[in-house]
Amino acid sequence: MKPDQQYPDKPLSVYFFGTCLIDLIYPQAGLAGMQLIQREGVKVIFPQDQTCCGQPAWNSGYREQARSVALAQLDCFPQDIPIVVPSASCAGMMRYQYPELFKDTPQLSRVKGFSNRVFELTEFLVHVLKVKLKDLGPPTRVALHASCSAQREMAVSEEHSNLLQQLDNVEILEQERKRECCGFGGTFAVKHAEISNAMVEDKAKSIADTGAEKLVSGDCGCLMNISGNLQHTGQGPEGQHIATFLWERTNATES
Repeated sequence: MKPDQQYPDKPLSVYFFGTCLIDLIYPQAGLAGMQLIQREGVKVIFPQDQTCCGQPAWNSGYREQARSVALAQLDCFPQDIPIVVPSASCAGMMRYQYPELFKDTPQLSRVKGFSNRVFELTEFLVHVLKVKLKDLGPPTRVALHASCSAQREMAVSEEHSNLLQQLDNVEILEQERKRECCGFGGTFAVKHAEISNAMVEDKAKSIADTGAEKLVSGDCGCLMNISGNLQHTGQGPEGQHIATFLWERTNATES
């Protein structure tokens, strides 16, 4: 948590921003994230017209295209209620990069109002909903990967750990390269494939070496990248988004 971050009281309802990778590859993570919030008595609104947050265009230098995508998201989330995002990378784009993207434009005030309502999922569960989890699953050992955005831009890696540590039968194993990037970085993995591949090989090996039964992460890009390498080598644990993992461990009908 950033020292100057202010959190609202528990709201009656929230918006949920699904992210591209959850929509295309990990839909169960989006459903689990919404179910975790709904279980706390909060209504979840999922605008059907939402799309990408605009980060790929922003990172590639296409400012006008990124602004067009961002403005479309502002139109999808008009009510003055929190916007919960199950990805530190996308949340960081929407909270911190949107104001930079619209600097010196007439839309800046509106954008700042939007960005101030953005919260990463684990951040929201810990600081706003103050969830208390009861572990219903068997003993297991996990490796936790906090993305670069989770560690630095959004500063929510401790929130990831906080939620997992509430689960009595879950042991978090330390990995040698805990704070290192997995090499995904969105467009970085495409533009610098060889470097990216070398980075994920190191990261995946350090996770496999822990002997963990599951890899847990709050960012689907990292999860896709590391899990893909582990599957390719045939070594290491299965990957799972933290929302899915938490829901399965604490939902009576899943255990």
